[in-house]
Amino acid sequence: MTARASDCGAIMSGACPPLESMDPSLREGVEVARDLGVDPATGLSAAQAARRLDTDGPNELESEPPVPLWRKIMSQFRDPFVYLLLAAASIALLAWVAEGAPGVPIDAAVIGAVIMLNAAIGFIQERRAENAVAALQAVTAARSTVLRDGALLTIPSSKLVCGDIMVLSEGDAVGADGRLLTATGLRMSEADLTGESEPVTKSPAALSAAASLGDRTGMVYRGTGVAQGVGRAVVTGTGMSTEVGAVAAMLKATEAEPSPLRREIARVSKSLGIAVIVIALVVMIVTAHVNRVSTLDQFVTVLLLGVSLAVAAVPEGLPAIVTVVLALGVERMAKRSAVVKDLHSVETLGCATVIASDKTGTLTQNQMTIRRVHTASGTVELTGIGYRPEGTAVVDGQPPDDRALRREAAMVIGGGALANDAQLARRDEEWEIQGDPTEAAFLVAAHKLDGTVEAIGRFRRRWEVPFTSDRKMMSAVVTDAASGATFLITKGAPDVLLTRCVAVQVGDHPRPLNDHDGAAMLAGVEALSSQAFRTLGVAYRRLGTSDNVEVSEADENDLVFLGVVGIIDPPRDEVPAAVADARRAGVRVVMITGDYPTTAARIAQDLGIAGPDTAVVTGTDLDATSPAQLSDLAVDTSVYARVAPRNKLQIVRALQAQGEVVAVTGDGVNDAPALKAADIGIAMGTGTEVTKQAAHMILGDDNFATIVAAVRQGRVIFDDIAKFLRYLLSSNVGEVFTVFFGIFFAGALGIAGASGGEIAVPLLATQILWINLVTDAAPALAIGVDPETADVMLRTPRRLTDRIIDLQMWTKIMFTGAVMAAATLLTMDAFLPGGLIEGSDSLDVARTVGFTTLVVAQLFNAFNSRSATDSAFRNLFTNRWLWTAVALGLALQIAVVHVPFLQTAFGTASLDVGQWAVAVAAASSVLWFEEVYKFALRATGADRRWWRNRDLRRVG
Repeated sequence: MTARASDCGAIMSGACPPLESMDPSLREGVEVARDLGVDPATGLSAAQAARRLDTDGPNELESEPPVPLWRKIMSQFRDPFVYLLLAAASIALLAWVAEGAPGVPIDAAVIGAVIMLNAAIGFIQERRAENAVAALQAVTAARSTVLRDGALLTIPSSKLVCGDIMVLSEGDAVGADGRLLTATGLRMSEADLTGESEPVTKSPAALSAAASLGDRTGMVYRGTGVAQGVGRAVVTGTGMSTEVGAVAAMLKATEAEPSPLRREIARVSKSLGIAVIVIALVVMIVTAHVNRVSTLDQFVTVLLLGVSLAVAAVPEGLPAIVTVVLALGVERMAKRSAVVKDLHSVETLGCATVIASDKTGTLTQNQMTIRRVHTASGTVELTGIGYRPEGTAVVDGQPPDDRALRREAAMVIGGGALANDAQLARRDEEWEIQGDPTEAAFLVAAHKLDGTVEAIGRFRRRWEVPFTSDRKMMSAVVTDAASGATFLITKGAPDVLLTRCVAVQVGDHPRPLNDHDGAAMLAGVEALSSQAFRTLGVAYRRLGTSDNVEVSEADENDLVFLGVVGIIDPPRDEVPAAVADARRAGVRVVMITGDYPTTAARIAQDLGIAGPDTAVVTGTDLDATSPAQLSDLAVDTSVYARVAPRNKLQIVRALQAQGEVVAVTGDGVNDAPALKAADIGIAMGTGTEVTKQAAHMILGDDNFATIVAAVRQGRVIFDDIAKFLRYLLSSNVGEVFTVFFGIFFAGALGIAGASGGEIAVPLLATQILWINLVTDAAPALAIGVDPETADVMLRTPRRLTDRIIDLQMWTKIMFTGAVMAAATLLTMDAFLPGGLIEGSDSLDVARTVGFTTLVVAQLFNAFNSRSATDSAFRNLFTNRWLWTAVALGLALQIAVVHVPFLQTAFGTASLDVGQWAVAVAAASSVLWFEEVYKFALRATGADRRWWRNRDLRRVG
């Protein structure tokens, strides 16, 4: 990496001079400082810093310009279905004008109101999501300590410039990329950038060869933190020239894909638009031909009928109902601490086939925990995970009965807790640490061994020999306040530490260390390492009672070896069950981490993501793989380790190329490009700002189980959308069939003979619009919030090639519509003179009975549409909203039939009890025919066959 710098020709100008092209990690720090025109002893002058800040700009990442309010509002109308509704409203308005503009254009006004309601709901929900995201991102601006004019200053990190000398201390956040000049026991937490859970030891020494980002030990990076030690670094890159900036640039170049639901609704809208035009034209042509239209009044009547039928064929409530259903799903997720930035994201999760998850902090606690203590007398397991100091020591699930083993384990943990710079504190019911997580693990473990906390409380720290990467150890000198004895306690790499030991602790006393003891200890270390534990040894040496406690590296000899601890970042408690739920739902979980392969494999096995023989693919493997090979590799690989940001993006693209719908979780900067490219990106609430901006959804509780709950919610939403689509379209098809076949067979049904010279139509234009008003809105919305079915998480995810309205649904829609039309037309025929069934009533009465039959049939159809295969009588009363909507629809129909001014407006006549009974009985036929159809599906097993045959190999 090279820093951005303005080549202004001279260092004295104060602007940041250009670095040599060579990677700064390959050069000595003083050379880099010289090229940047700064003296490491005094830092930049205030004038130099000001000029460089003016030339290079603030140390900030480029952000997208804010979207104006008007554009946010207009974006709610960029939907194919809205375009279709606007066209229908325009046609209705033109027909109203052609008729002479009488009264109010009700049909156009209703459609316009639906469009505005849909836009309002979508806008309000997105603003609420934006506000929630802003609340999550509201943090105090970062500050950095720098050396300027020879004095230490604390300044906003945004004012750092290249050439500044950053002074780093434990707990600091690094404000910019820099080349180390000095480092004492410096260890950096780089999980947000590289995915590495363990703090990385840093050294000012130059590297001999180029290395990957996580292995550049002489560099520090913006967004990382100081876990331990102190150091100084010269800033080599600010703003977009940092490694975080490179990720942000990659993120900007990554295009987000539209959600599957958006693509499907667009396809349905296009198909319906074409169908509506064809239907309207065919009906108008048939009507004009059958009735031999010749006058202007007759032509206007035919035009109104065609427009009314076109409007009736368009389920204008669909966009608003989809938006409401999605918004309700988002509200349910918000109660689980999940902020959804885009309404369609929840539904997209419902068809996810792969969840590609970061390990550290997402699948694991991101809290290093000591789980094993190995000593000369055996191995003790410590229960409890994370920083909460709860748990006990056990051997084979029982408290250890070997006193020597208990004593040795307590001394190992106590010694590690004394040779320690971390702190453990409780704040608001949560336990937090400051310092190196590995050191903090000793403090937590001390609470799990009886008497250990009290024992180490007697000791006072007197001196320290800091950790260095050369020695791979650190030491502390402590004095026992009770006895006055002074001890040197050392912890470090077990194999190195053993070479400095002359004895091993057994019970209360040391004994000389022999070859057998050494081999046994190394075998224990190997056993822990094979289980993906990080190992750390602890030893001590008694210094007597001298007041001279100053020691050096030379004193780290003649030690007594106490034992070894096995440390691991443990899985979250809820994750294994969530992974199992995902697998049952046909969703494969893939782990992508920057951690080591052994650790990744162990965690994946513990979580149920992979088996014991699963191969781990590394970032190096991916770099050597062609795109075609990677696409094939992605089919079977469940664990990726030591990956770079570009590798994670490659993996997402490879999975998508296989037709997978990919959800990606993450919290670090390195996750952001993959989150944006995925079908749905899920950021953790504790993650970086860049990640949250790229994500579609933010989990405030960092709970992986919430993702699986969102998958369930997405599937419920899709099921509900399919239900009300089935209802709306079958009802609308029933109206179209009624009008078309009523006109085509007007003579055979007795309609033509009763028309008295008028155009023979089974329903008036106003009646068609009334049916839409009564049956399309409330029942469809009630179906859209129907309770979930029992098998919602037992089905495999729907494929991108699967249609929300497939051939089976179209067949059912046409069948149901045909039954409605037949029931309506035959009922009319029964009341009209002539036709197939002899009757004696007027056309107004017959048309009112048919009109009522069609309305009530659609209300019955609402119960049919709750399931494509289950009986309507199953769980009949679980949706109280549907019963309310049906009751409201029936009340409105009674009003339009019997209220005088409504009779005039809609051309109806009053019906007696017998006529109502005939209408309701005929309307119920749609329920009974549907019950027979579903029974046949269940009897032949066709209701389950479609998903049983799906390929489940990819989920293991």
